[in-house]
Amino acid sequence: MFLTTDYFNTIIELCQNSKIGKKLPNALYLHTNAIACLDPILQEYEQQARVTEEIKQATLVKFSTDKPKISYLFYPDFDLDPHPALTLSIVVDLQTQQANYWNYSDSNNPPILHRKETFVTQDYPQYQEFAHLTYVEEALGLLNLSRSIGTRLEWEQRLNRHHLIFEGHSLACLRPLNSTEVLPVQIERHKAAIKRKNLSRPVRLALEAGLFTPETTFFDYGCGYGGDIEHIAKAGYQSSGWDPYYREDSTQIAADIVNLGYIINVIEDLEERRQALIQAWQLTHQVLIVAAQVLIDDRDRGIVAYGDGIITSRNTFQKYYEQEELKSYIDQVLNVEAIPAGLGIYFVFRHENQAQAFRISQVRSRFSTPRVQSQLKRFEDYETLLTPLMEFFTQRGRLPAKGELVNEIELKEEFRTFHQAFKVILQVTNQEDWDLITQKRRQDLLLYLALGKFSHRPKVRELSENLKQDIKTLFGSYQKACILADMMLYNVGDLEKIASLCQSSPVGKKLKNSLVIHISALENLEPLLRLYEGCASRTIGRLEEANVIKFSWRNPKISYLFYPDFDTKAHPTLHTSMEIELGDLRVKYGEFANDYNPPILHHKDLLVTADYPLYKKFDKLTQKERNWGLLDDFKKISRLQGWLKCLEDHCAIIRGHQLQWRKDADPEKIKLLKAKINQRTKSTTNILN
Repeated sequence: MFLTTDYFNTIIELCQNSKIGKKLPNALYLHTNAIACLDPILQEYEQQARVTEEIKQATLVKFSTDKPKISYLFYPDFDLDPHPALTLSIVVDLQTQQANYWNYSDSNNPPILHRKETFVTQDYPQYQEFAHLTYVEEALGLLNLSRSIGTRLEWEQRLNRHHLIFEGHSLACLRPLNSTEVLPVQIERHKAAIKRKNLSRPVRLALEAGLFTPETTFFDYGCGYGGDIEHIAKAGYQSSGWDPYYREDSTQIAADIVNLGYIINVIEDLEERRQALIQAWQLTHQVLIVAAQVLIDDRDRGIVAYGDGIITSRNTFQKYYEQEELKSYIDQVLNVEAIPAGLGIYFVFRHENQAQAFRISQVRSRFSTPRVQSQLKRFEDYETLLTPLMEFFTQRGRLPAKGELVNEIELKEEFRTFHQAFKVILQVTNQEDWDLITQKRRQDLLLYLALGKFSHRPKVRELSENLKQDIKTLFGSYQKACILADMMLYNVGDLEKIASLCQSSPVGKKLKNSLVIHISALENLEPLLRLYEGCASRTIGRLEEANVIKFSWRNPKISYLFYPDFDTKAHPTLHTSMEIELGDLRVKYGEFANDYNPPILHHKDLLVTADYPLYKKFDKLTQKERNWGLLDDFKKISRLQGWLKCLEDHCAIIRGHQLQWRKDADPEKIKLLKAKINQRTKSTTNILN
């Protein structure tokens, strides 16, 4: 093959500017699976080097940029071995079409690979695993002076000096011969403490859940630098804490709310870990907050395996729990049921009635008091007196019983009964609005009782007086309510019924085997679908900040998705996801923040209800995108790069939620595209007519 200087210079330039592969001063390396992603000129150039059949089995290809040669490198254990050994190299001279072979299969010290993720594309199945291994090795300094670790023996010597071995793609502490003890490691627990500018997640969730009242006292067990103590004190609550390193001389005092935030996961000694949990519980009057690092389908988040956890690069210990494992541990040690408040966060209530009140708050639908539709002199005269009654009904879906309303005496003096007073309210509001509130409150209670079957459904005597009255008024008896809840729970396992409800749902984006909604639309779904989601959120917990929920019915699964810019970006990209398999509660976690080509969201208008504040803006954009033909091929536009290519092909640009023509586009092309849009619009109009 004759290569001109200009042609080879083009090859060099393409190699140097390639977005994929590992670039060295005189070469570009990449996995053979990534060849299809190269510039077509490079692909054609590489094809000229395939002079033998053996090349088809190669793992990596090396483009030399100092001479017209391509090397094919064979690493049979590329996927399985964290640092695979080279067994064969075939070097092809593009000028002479001659191939030279170097065989390393019998070598006791062959060349090995590092940083495997640099050779593959980000959608390679093991990309995340490879990338995390490199992160771990860099954190430990294992990849420093890389020229000294290029062969198997050199690499093993470095690992031995660090007392490390590999278990799959994970690093673990090396155990001494004839010993069951791990090599002694000095853990520096205090380094795990974090200086906080804001409240920690666990304490913030407790505050948002309404667990703090004006008289609440707070104690932070293992407070570190004391950030939560300061923030809670500034919020007006009595606050104190203790830490074995930073506040060793502080007194451990009992409090209404005690926080044990990310403490048990940094204690490597099993008995000491258990005692910390027990001691924090002994100090608790009302609620113990327990938080720990949670493992989500990824045990390699740490650096080196040690005991039942890992040692980090800062020489701290971290125990990563499965979500259910953490709950079981708390339940077993304290003999009290822990309630999930978030991923890796549990509330443990001292009193059962408080626990039940919190559980029902998690499933309570949000309603505004029905609006006054007309003016009536009698209502205007008594509006201040009647407002507490309206608010009570909105909250509980029923009229109050004796002793439940704050202004009961004054109200009855004027109207004699709650029923008479409510008749005045009905004269200026819609009866249907109040009936809907009652219906929703019934559904909320059934959902609460059904989910109680997974843990501890309370006995009647364990219910608060208000809740007893709710059930009596709305169902007649607790027994009847439980029977209805059990029937509902029985149906949640019927995937055909779940599929039918998803497919007929008035809100949500319907995909082939799933329904996708914005979290704000959850309480507008049928009760059975809310229960289906509750099987995930009330046992495992939702992904924090998740704003989109996906209901899958082909396999029983709930997915929580976080799109940080849902309201502000026309097409937000996926940041994180959490899938919960309802069959075995297995959790899979995904991160997309740093992806070159993350999933992207379309049809936002379908995910929300018509009363969502930005619904009209979403709907207008979707209609225009549909008219322009941008949404025709969902598969191609499901990820960011495909969507950007689609916009480019259609000479389109989106600013805010406005779809516009690109100013630098070819006028003739825009003219043709406009003609297609007009034709599409006419066809749609004819179909509708």
